[in-house]
Amino acid sequence: MSSLFPALTDGRTDRPALRFGDRSLTYAELATAADAVARRLAGHARVAVWATPALETAVAVVAALRAGAAAVPLNPKSGEKELGHILTDSAPALVLAAPGDELPSALRDLPRVDVDVDARATGPAHEATDPTPETTGSAPEAEASDDDPALVVYTSGTTGPPKGAVLPRRAVATTLDALADAWQWTGDDVLVHGLPLFHVHGLVLGILGPLRRGGSVRHLGRFSTEGVTRELEGGATMLFGVPTMYHRIAEALPGDPALAKALSGARLLVSGSAALPVHDHERITSATGQRVIERYGMTETLMNTSVRADGEPRPGTVGVPLPGVELRLVEEDGTPIPSYDGESVGEIQVRGPNLFTGYLNRPDATAAAFTADGWFRTGDMAVRDPDGYVRIVGRKATDLIKSGGYKIGAGEIENALLEHPGVREAAVTGEPDPDLGERIVAWIVPADPAAPPTVQELADHVASRLAPHKRPRVVHHLASLPRNDMGKIMKRALTRD
Repeated sequence: MSSLFPALTDGRTDRPALRFGDRSLTYAELATAADAVARRLAGHARVAVWATPALETAVAVVAALRAGAAAVPLNPKSGEKELGHILTDSAPALVLAAPGDELPSALRDLPRVDVDVDARATGPAHEATDPTPETTGSAPEAEASDDDPALVVYTSGTTGPPKGAVLPRRAVATTLDALADAWQWTGDDVLVHGLPLFHVHGLVLGILGPLRRGGSVRHLGRFSTEGVTRELEGGATMLFGVPTMYHRIAEALPGDPALAKALSGARLLVSGSAALPVHDHERITSATGQRVIERYGMTETLMNTSVRADGEPRPGTVGVPLPGVELRLVEEDGTPIPSYDGESVGEIQVRGPNLFTGYLNRPDATAAAFTADGWFRTGDMAVRDPDGYVRIVGRKATDLIKSGGYKIGAGEIENALLEHPGVREAAVTGEPDPDLGERIVAWIVPADPAAPPTVQELADHVASRLAPHKRPRVVHHLASLPRNDMGKIMKRALTRD
């Protein structure tokens, strides 16, 4: 396989590559800093990266990939039990961290390499605690095959201990190249985001994506609408975010003309990791003239579909399959659904070069994740419109509600609820019902806690927009919805008071 980052050696190395706050590296400086670290990683199969939202994390991952090692990003917010499981399962040879970072006790027995981004062009990074002998000379990118591991990214562990998805170099390269085609992404683009760097959205798309294109990324450290305004006004062309971030943007726009102006000048606004409510789509478009496009992926598959930059940015959809990706919907028994009628709900299955090679140390889980003919079972439920656009209606385990003989996706009901002026946030689940099989339950954060909308009011609202059988039968009012680090609603945590 060719280099994952040709811009590191293509002779135009004075271009800006990374910026975190007031700290930045050009491509020449990135190559020097990363290769100084890469020399210390030679011969190691896997290394852990303490993935703080900092310049050192980006340098560490690039160094691991240049050395031919697989990087295991660690969430700094992980508890000791989860972190211990990941370390035991992945068995990294050492941990890469920023100088001065205090690591939890679970990591203190691992050899540590401090990532010195200030090495610049002065030679190998100084490292007091790294036992690996110092070497000198350049550190060209190691020879690696397409199927050699690039990353081991751990799943959220909602149904058991987190599993390590082994992502090969070909998956990283083909996904980023497919997105370049879909988004007309070039080395002239400057990306701004404030996403965490321990998962594929923030790390693979948000850091490795710009570096593969030869462009640059400006990381906010912590998301803020003020930071978005500043960077877009300062020349950034693209914004990546999750629905929680875009919701905050939509809420801020009426009173922030500078934010509206900055967003209106962006080339591309992209949302992912969960569905962006249609109501937020509409508010952002109304204030800026821009449409947010959505894409669909997951840890095991990287990216599967996207709305194209030159396509129709249809709210509520995640676009069409990316180049090289095959996608089908299937019934519960695995029978493919051939019709693109916008109504038939089925589980998404995908195959292509974007897929992981398996779960680390879990051949049983790997085998269960694939069909006999090689399709990956995503667990996501969707419909396809006549032109092939994919609309995700929820997770098979938590968002598919079987009520009165109908298969209903929670996502479309949530979008309808969010159109009600009395609803600030909404989640929909199902619960057992002796007559219907399951009844629809709405979990609402009201816009005015003193005057929340009634069950009948919300039922009528949904029935008028969708269909009577999709109306909620039960409504719970909450102060907030439980969310994970990516802003996804944790529906398993929703329980009655």
